[in-house]
Amino acid sequence: MAESPAAQNNKFPPQIPFIIGNEACERFSFYGMRNILTVFLIDYLLKNAVPDSGLREAQGKSLMHTFMAGVYFFPLIGGYLADRFFGKYRTILWLSIVYCVGHAFLAFFENNATGFFAGLTLIAVGSGGIKPCVAAMAGDQFNESNSHLVKKLFAIFYWTINFGSFFASLFIPLLLKNFGPSVAFGIPGVLMFIATIIFWLGRRHYVIVPPTGANPHSFFKVVGSALKNRGQGGHWLDGAKTAHPAESVEGVKAVFRVSGLMLPFVPFFWMLFDQKASTWVVQARSMDLNVLGFAFQPSQMQFINPLLVMLLIPLLTAVVYPLFQRSGWELTPLRRMPLGLVFGAVSFIIAGFFQVAMEGGTVLNISWQILPYIVLTLGEILMSTTGLEFAYTQAPREMKGTIQSVWLVTNTLANVAVAISAALNIFSGSGQFFFYAGMALIAAVGMMLVARRYVVRDYFQTSAPLPTEERNAAGITARSA
Repeated sequence: MAESPAAQNNKFPPQIPFIIGNEACERFSFYGMRNILTVFLIDYLLKNAVPDSGLREAQGKSLMHTFMAGVYFFPLIGGYLADRFFGKYRTILWLSIVYCVGHAFLAFFENNATGFFAGLTLIAVGSGGIKPCVAAMAGDQFNESNSHLVKKLFAIFYWTINFGSFFASLFIPLLLKNFGPSVAFGIPGVLMFIATIIFWLGRRHYVIVPPTGANPHSFFKVVGSALKNRGQGGHWLDGAKTAHPAESVEGVKAVFRVSGLMLPFVPFFWMLFDQKASTWVVQARSMDLNVLGFAFQPSQMQFINPLLVMLLIPLLTAVVYPLFQRSGWELTPLRRMPLGLVFGAVSFIIAGFFQVAMEGGTVLNISWQILPYIVLTLGEILMSTTGLEFAYTQAPREMKGTIQSVWLVTNTLANVAVAISAALNIFSGSGQFFFYAGMALIAAVGMMLVARRYVVRDYFQTSAPLPTEERNAAGITARSA
């Protein structure tokens, strides 16, 4: 007699508030310290060591992007440790403690470069290390009876991230101005400590998925087998089929397909986007900061981005995308992502013209930055939210983690490139805006051309493993771009 399906449960698991609360406080702590980092480096830590203001700005930008490169590199290590050895709960808890210690270093070593940079390193390890684990652990708390709530959960997650970023961007720069670095870095540290306590309090309620240990059919093992058995089959990876299941080999092929679309082009968007916390902040320092009688801080303008994300995603999803679909020209993911690069480039062109005007002696109000922020945020939604979902759907279950790693690597590469460029002080003034915009436009054209030849293969979860001959019918759909 067949078992009846589990009754549908419309309530979130009781442990979810602990994870959401942890995420809200952690994101406030991260964006609070990140958004004032460039100003702190330029106006405080490097002020005596680098007297020349231009060189100090370049070095401050370079250090900020080096830190961000670390933040997006360490998820690869954190995810590996969680999956292979320690599990998600212990990895999150232990690295959260490292994260808290890093915040303490920032607050206590405001005048000590060695101690401060050690703190940044610890935060990069902690923040980056837990990044791939928290959302995944949240998903682990669901079963067949309430799996329909997972999509709503991740919508709440994304909203929570921007909620924390909004308030951090609005208030932490004021603390830096009025109370100094120790308080401005200390408050985010307190929030991270609270985040850790909230997560720990839910320990008796979590569903704990144990680490899987070594995967005999991992990405690198399949590639290694293919290299040892070259020449067997039509594709260079087919030689791996002598030692690995066909599904694993096809999964590695999917990773290479997506990488060929992502790695050459997506980093150029992140080169633009992450400079809102560096280059755009430096630009704001030269603007009139008085808005309707309120004295803005240069770092505060970053609050516009999360505010717009919370407002624009529902608008685009409910109105704009369906409107294009009804018109006969659907904004598919492979059209949205290159368009996101174009919007990013346009935002930098606008900011570049502002810089030209200021170099010519015109004093612009900081409120002018609202326009490029709007354009850049549209680019973020088109590229980031679309790209993350697209990358996830383009690989089978056993390679989805690897695909997410590829996505994170695009951000790491971007920040390394900007850090090197800033350290060498290759471009300064308005020239840097037009340089990065030009590179992004070239990348947009390249991505459009590659996307035209890309065959989309959507991998869907099935309730049970299917025989190989049935996979294409039930698990994968292929369509042209």
